[in-house]
Amino acid sequence: MKYHSIDNKLFIKNRKNFMKEMQPKSLAVFNSNDIYPISADSTLPFEQHRDIFYLSGVDQEESILVLFP
Repeated sequence: MKYHSIDNKLFIKNRKNFMKEMQPKSLAVFNSNDIYPISADSTLPFEQHRDIFYLSGVDQEESILVLFP
């Protein structure tokens, strides 16, 4: 396990706080970090973008988070 279990209420609160600051009829799109090749057959270890993890708790490549108030 990469992380200790984090209560999902934290991520719900983070999303609510973020969306409170958004303008009406606006949209926020977050995508996870790309997988970066360093040679023909090797890649850097995946590290999730901090913003998407802060808002969703998702630590998986090829993830997208869309928020709208």
